[in-house]
Amino acid sequence: MPKRTWELVLLGGASGVGKSVAAARIAAATGAFVVEFDDVVAAVQELTTAEQHPALHHFDGPDAPGRPEDVWAPGHVLELQIATAEALEPAALGAVRNRLTVPVPAVIEGDYLTPAVCARAVALGRATGRDVRAVFLHEGDADRIAANYAAREPASGDQTGRAEVGARYSRWLADEARRHALPVVDCRPWSTLADRLDAALDGALDAAPKTTPRTTPRTTPDTTPDVAPTGTP
Repeated sequence: MPKRTWELVLLGGASGVGKSVAAARIAAATGAFVVEFDDVVAAVQELTTAEQHPALHHFDGPDAPGRPEDVWAPGHVLELQIATAEALEPAALGAVRNRLTVPVPAVIEGDYLTPAVCARAVALGRATGRDVRAVFLHEGDADRIAANYAAREPASGDQTGRAEVGARYSRWLADEARRHALPVVDCRPWSTLADRLDAALDGALDAAPKTTPRTTPRTTPDTTPDVAPTGTP
């Protein structure tokens, strides 16, 4: 890990790709602490209802099945996941603004961090003289994500449907991140992930955009290396 110059890192990526492990490593190596955006999401959802803010309750509203990925088509679940992430952008930007008032480095990680809001956060940091960086982990292989789920949540049974949605979401995030000139790091091979993530963070400031265009949902596929992982995220 190079000497830290940044004050805030946003680490995005689909569920099951290893963000939590990567965020913990970055924090341990730099003296930063981890903010799980899932906690912010849970708080926002607790404060609203499906009637008040339907875009935040696609997956826990009265008509949602217990495991949507096993009932709804993957494309439909992906569409709702993107819509939820975009609806949460103000909450993400609020968390960033709050972190920039505290002189303690932090890593915000979460599934629902969109490239659009991360680009806005980087631009906000630049405008206020603060060093904010963003990077996205990418795993486009549904079988690999399913194996990660099986290792992490052995009691949950088959999660191939969830993994398929996750792979599609990862490809969307990667495509959008590149469109916003934000670095994307393939999760595999695991043996070099730490070094590649450090390199991406080290160069993220210069690569970040000076403008913050809005995203539009796209599902352009991307390629991933087929090297077997050496660890479990």
